[in-house]
Amino acid sequence: MRNRFERQLKKLQDALIEMGALTEEAIDNAAAAIISEEEERAENAIAFDSEVDQKEKEIEKICLELLLRQQPVARDLRLISAALKMITDMERIGDQAADIAEIALLKNAQKVICAREDVAKMAKEAITMVNGCVDAFVKSDLVLANQVIAMDDVVDNMFNTVREDLISEIKSGKTESHAILDMLMVAKYLERIGDHATNIAEWVVFSITGRHPGDKEGEDLDGGEGLLH
Repeated sequence: MRNRFERQLKKLQDALIEMGALTEEAIDNAAAAIISEEEERAENAIAFDSEVDQKEKEIEKICLELLLRQQPVARDLRLISAALKMITDMERIGDQAADIAEIALLKNAQKVICAREDVAKMAKEAITMVNGCVDAFVKSDLVLANQVIAMDDVVDNMFNTVREDLISEIKSGKTESHAILDMLMVAKYLERIGDHATNIAEWVVFSITGRHPGDKEGEDLDGGEGLLH
């Protein structure tokens, strides 16, 4: 019975890795559509969003089978409940990558040259965060999960830099205001992707320790083992 359970857990881990890879590709394609003006990459990012949605349903099914057909112990329950939380954030990452791609297809944000380099860096950092939190879950790596959480401040600071650059660009009057607003939205979506990756990493911490970083001191969730702002 336990061997079958372990096989299902491995299936869950593999599906999460696949979903993470899809979200990473979606972010990469969406960013490329903005930075390199590649329309095909925008369409790819939108297509990846549908695949992410399908993968979310597949993982939900695996989790429900594990809960209903097996007898998971406390740590297993934490893994399964964390996975269910993680895929919600991963699905939202896919949505936001698609939102960036849709902005790219309007061909306005691409007119804003001043923020391109920083937006490219934000996208790279966001992909690293998504990869790191999934890897941390599969490897039960608490250090890596906490590293991802710390990276959120880096992405937030990058967003603030982009915002200030865009405000300066508006004041200069050199670029159409609607193009600047579109690029600001792109940066905001990337900042939100970083937030979702942080949420995922926090659930990884919970899956390992039984405690969520956002909980009050001493609170044990499993009841056992221990656009501008």
